Amino acid sequence: MILSSLCIAYAGLLALALAMDRHHEQVFARRPSARTSRLLGWAGWLALALSLPPAVMAWGWAIGIPAWLGLLTVAAAALVLLLSHAPRAALRLGPVALVCAPFPTLLG
Repeated sequence: MILSSLCIAYAGLLALALAMDRHHEQVFARRPSARTSRLLGWAGWLALALSLPPAVMAWGWAIGIPAWLGLLTVAAAALVLLLSHAPRAALRLGPVALVCAPFPTLLG
């Protein structure tokens, strides 16, 4: 559950970063359209909201929310490092994280 939350949080933060002109241009060498930017922003916020339930299910409400904030910090740190040094790798890791997100939950 914890790894699921981390993977979904990374994908959400990546979507939010790509919604920004600077990061989108850094990765794709062009600015996003207004529609693309808006869709990425909504997808990012939705993914961040969906990353909360696995943390709460793993630890309960009292510990789950602070732990989720810590997981957001870890995901953000990984994204910052990847966007700084290997922006294309950061992009490739997003879909991989979403595909891998359900597996820790299914495995127990």
